Parts: sequence; structure tokens; C-alpha cells
Amino acid sequence: MGKLVSRVLATEAEVLALSPDAASSKAAKGLQSIGKWPSTGSNEAAVWGECQGSGSKPYQTQVDLSGPAFKCSCPSRKFPCKHGLALMLLRAGGQVSEGGEPPEWVSSWLLGRQDKAEKKEAKAAAAAPADPEAAARQQARREDKRWDKVAAGM
Repeated sequence: MGKLVSRVLATEAEVLALSPDAASSKAAKGLQSIGKWPSTGSNEAAVWGECQGSGSKPYQTQVDLSGPAFKCSCPSRKFPCKHGLALMLLRAGGQVSEGGEPPEWVSSWLLGRQDKAEKKEAKAAAAAPADPEAAARQQARREDKRWDKVAAGM
């Protein structure tokens, strides 16, 4: 693997450790042939690919390496699904090209994840008091009220 490739899930053992069960691991290994993947790619942020399933349209599979987080258009309820595991197994085996630009469906998913994380961070920053002493006083008041309620209930 090249220097720029993320070391997240870089080995087969690391990928299979995320498998929800033995059946998913076995199914993922069955999809480990690059011939079943009409298109794949990766960059420092994500890995993506399309896996031809039984339907007319291939499943769109993507992995955000910052999590890692998986998303696939297949109907599986397992997480990660066999397609996500197989894609990462292909990458661990050096079969996924590096340094490409992700397709729009991957870019929009990554952008949505980033927006959601930024909103969560902003909400947490707004909720946290800037003054640690004020936070301690608020905590003490909450505890006092709680103990008052406990005492009143006895």
C-alpha cells in the first residue's frame, strides 16, 4: 500500500474483527473477487465500490475511514454487511485503487456525516458552560434538589 493510504482496517484480521457473525465473514470472503466489483476506489477519507448482486443495479458500498462507518444500498440488516466487509478485504489485499475522487453518492454521504458531526459538536459546545466554577455550582444545585426530593419521599 502507498504512503497516503489510511492504516484503518489495513489487514484481513482487522476487517473480519468487525464482522457481526461467522456467516457474514464467510459471505464477505465469497465476494472478495475483484471481478464482482465493476468499480472500486479509495482515498485518505473513504473506500467505495459497486458490487453486482442479484438485481439489475449494483449495490453501492462505502466506508468512511474516520469511524470507520459503513453504508451499503443492499437490504441487509447486518452491520457492517457482507459487501462492506468484502470491500475492505479487497482494500486490505491491495486490490482497490488509491487516490481517486469519490463518486457523487460517496461525496454526499461523507458531507452529510461531516455536517452532522459539526452540528453535534456545536450543540455540545453551546450546552457546556464556559465557566468551570459555574458548572460546578450548577451541579451542586442539581444534587441538592435531588437529595431534597429523596428526603421528601421518605
